[in-house]
Amino acid sequence: MANLTLTPTNGLGSLASPRRTVEQQPAADKLFRAGEVRLLILDDDPTVGRLIGTAFADKDFTIHIISDPTQIEARLQDNEYHVVILDYVIPGIDSEKLLGWVRNYQPDASIIVVTAFPSIESALKCLRAQTYDYLTKPFQIDQLQRTVLRSLESKGLLRLSEEALREQLGAAIRERRKGLGLTLAQMAQRTGVSLGYLSQIELGKNSASIETLYRIALGLRVRVADLFQAVQPQN
Repeated sequence: MANLTLTPTNGLGSLASPRRTVEQQPAADKLFRAGEVRLLILDDDPTVGRLIGTAFADKDFTIHIISDPTQIEARLQDNEYHVVILDYVIPGIDSEKLLGWVRNYQPDASIIVVTAFPSIESALKCLRAQTYDYLTKPFQIDQLQRTVLRSLESKGLLRLSEEALREQLGAAIRERRKGLGLTLAQMAQRTGVSLGYLSQIELGKNSASIETLYRIALGLRVRVADLFQAVQPQN
């Protein structure tokens, strides 16, 4: 895990991991950033804020953490964020007022609410505020990670790596072929694509050209778009 630095300033901290390019990311990392990603964490407990920040330390995101409620409005006005992780109950500030600030100052941000005091009333208020998700404490950190990454994918800020795309497209082709009861040899004969090339595509070892994908799709009796719809990032 990358080294972290947290510099408090009246309850305000910043977490950032060292810059690294897509080429430097490990093969197991299925997603890459399509642009700068900025997260804001609002929680009156600095320990919780640091824990959440650490969960994304290897993603090369810019992460700001605020634990002092008097600093919140200024931070929301001064910076643009893609995701705001918000503790619904922060002493010294009304929850609805806080939600209103976030929605007004960060209209394009995905708001993820976490709370130790869940209720139907607060859940409905968050729903009306068009929050992205509503999680209860204690939450599983991997659940929060999936939620944040999913919201970033929806914004086009995280995308599958080329390697992951090849692997999942190959798996989708293989699954469809087997579902039709076809062997690789039969598929090769049906599509006019060599057996070895088809095998490499299904294993994710080789990229298929548009023409080849079109032939494969015809052989599987689906559209090319259907093959890509089966591709889902593995967070």
